[in-house]
Amino acid sequence: MLRVDTVSSAQNPRIKELLALQEKSKLRREKSLFVVEGRREVEHCLDSGFIPRTLFLCGEILAPSEMDRIVRKAKSLNHSCGIVQMPAFIYDKVAYRGGTEGVIAELETREIGLKDLKLGENPLIVVLEGVEKPGNLGAVLRSADAAGADAVIICDPLTDLWNPNLIRASIGAVFTTQVVAASSEDTIAFLKENNVKILTAQLQDSEWYYDTPMTQATAIVMGTEATGLTDIWRKAADSHIKIPMLGKLDSLNVSVSAAILLFEAVRQRQAK
Repeated sequence: MLRVDTVSSAQNPRIKELLALQEKSKLRREKSLFVVEGRREVEHCLDSGFIPRTLFLCGEILAPSEMDRIVRKAKSLNHSCGIVQMPAFIYDKVAYRGGTEGVIAELETREIGLKDLKLGENPLIVVLEGVEKPGNLGAVLRSADAAGADAVIICDPLTDLWNPNLIRASIGAVFTTQVVAASSEDTIAFLKENNVKILTAQLQDSEWYYDTPMTQATAIVMGTEATGLTDIWRKAADSHIKIPMLGKLDSLNVSVSAAILLFEAVRQRQAK
């Protein structure tokens, strides 16, 4: 028989821990846990094999059929996964999106390294150096998923991969795409060992992106809008590429640039 616990107060210790995990990266690291909110995101996460510790459900919001499906998936991965029911007024206090989804999950983090990446015969990789904003990272992950990229490597990250804002902005793409955090030095060595061509997006000494071949194993490397890439990447690059800027500004948001460059690689590969 399925055991379901019920909470009736926002002061319940389990609710307090849930809120703390959402807000504190230090606690996420200490407990090796992170939080995912929303039916679609939780299902993507479970489908990718992440181990759930607790499901928090609101029966006033989540349809019984959806609740049953999510609980079955969670229990298939972890028979001891806790199931906690909460009323809508508590769910509204802990959910970023209010009463629109009805499910929040606490899951075990899963760290992978460069050596764990599974690359195709002709990989397409996105590398981000020092990108800080979770919303930008999440948007890049969505583009990487849409373009079928093999992996996203985040070098010298300034935000943790389990930040709820990153997960929310990616609408679950953080679970559908291989994501690794690594140093720039280790990433450059990994790319060269695997014969992956390094294309750095930069204004200096660059060719137009659409004149640069991307049909072979390719890594598209981007930095922040404010400072761009560090010299280690400029020196390691096989080619420097740029996007035409026909207005008065000299840069695009990194997530927009990533989408443009990724789908140029897709266009070239489909035309080949």
